[in-house]
Amino acid sequence: MNIKPSTTIRQDYNGFSKYCHELDEPVVLTRNGEADLVVMSHDAFRRMEARIKLQSKLLIAEKQLAEGEQLLEHDEVTARMQRKIDAAKV
Repeated sequence: MNIKPSTTIRQDYNGFSKYCHELDEPVVLTRNGEADLVVMSHDAFRRMEARIKLQSKLLIAEKQLAEGEQLLEHDEVTARMQRKIDAAKV
């Protein structure tokens, strides 16, 4: 875990920002020696959001399988994806 005092961001924002981007992981900021905030680069945050969304979709799919829902054929999945891509181009 990466821990920095809150004064780090106040005293050298540009340096702290560079550190977060290079580290590419969350950084815990402390205040009075106690954990206060967690900071990360926007790119790292977006990747984290994407992972959470994917995990949620996978959990739904696993539940559907466990309940015996019928799977789609590969060709049908591909056709649906292509239709969505085509619709987005318009």
